[in-house]
Amino acid sequence: MALILVTGASSGLGRNTADALAEDGHDVVGHVRNAARLAGPGDGAAWRGVVIGDLAEPDEIRDVARQAGAFGRFDAVIHNAGVLHSAGLVTVNTLAPYMLTALMEKPARLIHLSSSMHRGGSTDLRRLTDGTASYSDSKLWVTALALALASRWEGTSSHAVDPGWVPTRMGGAGAPDDLIAGHLTQVRLATHTDVTPRTGGYWHHQQTQAPHPAAQDEDFQARLVHILESRTGLPLG
Repeated sequence: MALILVTGASSGLGRNTADALAEDGHDVVGHVRNAARLAGPGDGAAWRGVVIGDLAEPDEIRDVARQAGAFGRFDAVIHNAGVLHSAGLVTVNTLAPYMLTALMEKPARLIHLSSSMHRGGSTDLRRLTDGTASYSDSKLWVTALALALASRWEGTSSHAVDPGWVPTRMGGAGAPDDLIAGHLTQVRLATHTDVTPRTGGYWHHQQTQAPHPAAQDEDFQARLVHILESRTGLPLG
């Protein structure tokens, strides 16, 4: 069985992903923003453990990495946590996946939550630092990061997933997509041995699609990684 970290696991897609993996017998470590996010009876009881920290705060991202490191090397890390409207949008959606990847021991598999809205994102990377970034921008950038990581380390695969517009707190009760289908791809990418392509896929409901062209552009990926390294002070190695 696999040891798997799921960020943003207190509710919505992250909770469904973490619980599905635990039901399949995997050792799940769920990340939550604060302890109150798991206040219900039995919340997280099937998981191996919990790590706590606000991914909108760089110092807390570092502490989440430290807490996660106590469990050892993960077989898979699912970067699920995300926000739609928040002053910390870029930090949660883009910087946190980068920082956790740079700070933690390299896992066998990385899965990054994207969105179909990434196709409307800007390639103007000045927006990453000047406070003008949109949700679509942040999702384009994390998609490009996922695909940049796809061939970076021997023994580590990396994928991006569009879970669909599903009826979660973020998506809203009227979202038209299938909530269950929203987490099945992440579960498969984290655990199955027959994934094709092995790395570098942009997925929607267990099928690959073509992402925004910039996400696969090596020059854009290199510029993005350089800015993230400069912004955080953390090289990928």
